[in-house]
Formats: sequence, structure tokens, C-alpha cells
Amino acid sequence: MDFKSKLNQKDINKNTPRLKVLLKRNSIIESIHNVHAVVCDKKGRVLMSAGNSEYSTFIRSALKPFQTIPFISSGAYKKVMCDEKVLAIACGSHSGTKTHAREAFKLLWHSDVAVEHLQCPIPAEKTSPLEHNCSGKHAAFLATCMKMNWQLDTYLEADHPLQIEINRKVAELLKIESKDLTLAIDNCGSPTLMLKLYQMAFLYAQLNGSSQSELEQISRAMIRQPELVAGEGRFDTEVIKRSHGQLICKGGSEGIQCLSKIGDCMGIAIKAEDGSRRAKHAVALHLLKQLEWITPASLEELEEKVMVINPEVKLEVKGELRFQEK
Repeated sequence: MDFKSKLNQKDINKNTPRLKVLLKRNSIIESIHNVHAVVCDKKGRVLMSAGNSEYSTFIRSALKPFQTIPFISSGAYKKVMCDEKVLAIACGSHSGTKTHAREAFKLLWHSDVAVEHLQCPIPAEKTSPLEHNCSGKHAAFLATCMKMNWQLDTYLEADHPLQIEINRKVAELLKIESKDLTLAIDNCGSPTLMLKLYQMAFLYAQLNGSSQSELEQISRAMIRQPELVAGEGRFDTEVIKRSHGQLICKGGSEGIQCLSKIGDCMGIAIKAEDGSRRAKHAVALHLLKQLEWITPASLEELEEKVMVINPEVKLEVKGELRFQEK
């Protein structure tokens, strides 16, 4: 029975235990990671879950595609007159290579904004904030401010018009009031949001299934420019590449991983309780297999590319998504 057929089943399982990721060394369990996951459709309905679909946590960098909306809606993206690479870099948590830094610089250059206005930190052993993994997002923030004649030096403040507009857009997608959003400051200095896990999945379900043209442009850029979303050999980039345009993948720090299925208008949100990167990646691949969102050959390639730790260690995921009771 295929996935869509299962959605119509009446005997939906009410219990949704957490997923567990076991790290085994010489077949002996050394570590256990507890993970929550949820699948939503573009109407915000929880279809499947493992663990607590209302688990509240910060979305971290998985918010970036939605923080990019004002860059388009303000007309700043059109003014830049660049290709979609600048849009992809705005959504990315990149590796800080020369290619990544160049795209962030290009965005600033065509927006008539000096690099000195970037307020993301200079990474250790680097020489410029352009090499910070969030420089694309910050560059898009500044380009939007320049287009709207908003102050540049306070663009990260919670009461800045840019941040107010971002929150308004996100709240609109979630069908809640902006005042109900809880903000905190991410490591790059930019605001991030505390959301329930199903709300994150709801956002990603809309990334390719919304009537908003901005989200369509964002998803298209991420699919066509996966190397700018993260970097060669990194999880998000490799998932997008090996799905052949069928998946959008964007992670966040402290165990956050979100995915969007193109065409089916469904989103997945994953949270590893202990913030483990290896756990969230292992669960993401496990769920892609369960949902049949990726071919077995592509899944095998991904496991070899991004999940090899060392020959003595193996990651094993226990559990699966279960259907929600209506």
C-alpha cells in the first residue's frame, strides 16, 4: 500500500513514541538520541508523527527561507537584477568558501550596500563577515532595508521594520498573530523564533505549495542551487541534489532538520532532543525511506556520502512515523 492510500485509513494509530537513534560501537550501544518528528500538509494538518508534534523549540537557521520573503516582496531582489544564486545564498547556511562569500558580496554590491554594514560575526580563522555561514541572509536583510529606506545599522533589532515584516509574514503563514511569536537571538545576531514542531512542518509544507509567488521563487532557487544552501558534501546540499528536484532540505542548529516534498505539499520537521546533528540526519534519511520520498539508489548514495562516521561505528534508528488520530 502506498503512502497516499495509507492517509485514508481509519485505523490510525494514536500513540506516537519518540524515535531513538542508537550509536553502536562493535555492536554495543554507546549512545542513545531521542528524536521527535512530524509531517504536516499545507493546511497545517498533522498527518504523521513520532514523539510530540507540539514540541516547542527554536527553529534556528531553518527559518531562513521564510526570512527571505521580504527580500522579494519589497522589490529588493528585482532591483538586484542578479540570477537566483543570490536568492539561494540568502536561504543558505553555507560553508564560507570563496564561492559563497562571492555570492553574498554580489548581493551587497548590486544593492549599493557596503560590506561593513554586515553584522554577522567574522568566523574564527577567517578575515571577513562574508565568510560567515549566515552572510547571505544578512546581505538580503540589508538589501531589503536599502530598498525600503530603512535604517541599516539597526537591522537586527526586534523592533526594526524588517524584523517586524518578517514576523508578520511568518505569522500569516502559520495563521496566528505576530504577537504570539516568541523571539530569541541566534548565534549570528539575527532574531529566530520558538515554534512548535508541527508549525515548522507546516511552514515547509507551504514552501512549495503556497499561492505566494515569493515561496515559489525561494523553493526554485534552493532546488536549482543546492551548493549555495550548504556546500559540497554537506547534508542539505546532498539531499537536494540526490532527490533530483523533489526535496528541499534545510537544517538548523541544536538538532533541527526540515524538509519539503515538491508536488505533494508536505513538510517534515525533526528535533533531536540533545541537539545531535548525526541523530537528526540519521532520522531524516530513515523517514525519507519510510515515506518513499527518495529512491533506494539515492538513499544509498546519501548514506555513503554523509552518514559514514568510521568503520567501527554504526547508527541505527528505531521507530517510525505513525498516523495521527483525526
